[in-house]
Amino acid sequence: MPVYIAMLRGINIGPHKRMKMEKLRASCESLGFEEVKTYIQSGNIVFRAGKMRAEALSKKLEEQIVRDFGFSSDIIIRSKQELERIVTGNPLLRRALDESKLHVGFAREAPSPAAIRKLESLTLEPDKICHVGQEIYLYFPNGVSGSSLWKHPLDRVLAVPITMRNWRTVTTLSEMAAECP
Repeated sequence: MPVYIAMLRGINIGPHKRMKMEKLRASCESLGFEEVKTYIQSGNIVFRAGKMRAEALSKKLEEQIVRDFGFSSDIIIRSKQELERIVTGNPLLRRALDESKLHVGFAREAPSPAAIRKLESLTLEPDKICHVGQEIYLYFPNGVSGSSLWKHPLDRVLAVPITMRNWRTVTTLSEMAAECP
């Protein structure tokens, strides 16, 4: 069975959309997912499931979350191989940058060229962005809240559901997925 990584958007931030990771793991297991592991409290799940398209898998998990938690969350899915390519293909790693300031925005679908141009126009130095397929690689040397994009939510600018993870989380998820042979 293939290994997948699911990233829930907007949970456990502030007082709303709260969930315990042990209950999230149980929710995933009730769908027949195997070897379910979570990473930190922001809704990152590594699991095995039957071969499915990412959209179908997201929909299935989103419906289960509504049933089990009473609220919805956009879910972005990547396969183990896709996440490995995202990590090894990060174009910002070719520059001498502080990796603790790197992030990846995972979009449900590839943003349009017009949306990418809009994002680029809003990104001011010293911030940097690179777009590759469904991913937006971001570098914020002054932190996310000190970035030129802080007041421009990515999902609104790009007109697609997107969730952002810091580089440490991305690489840890890839390592967790690699541990599943």
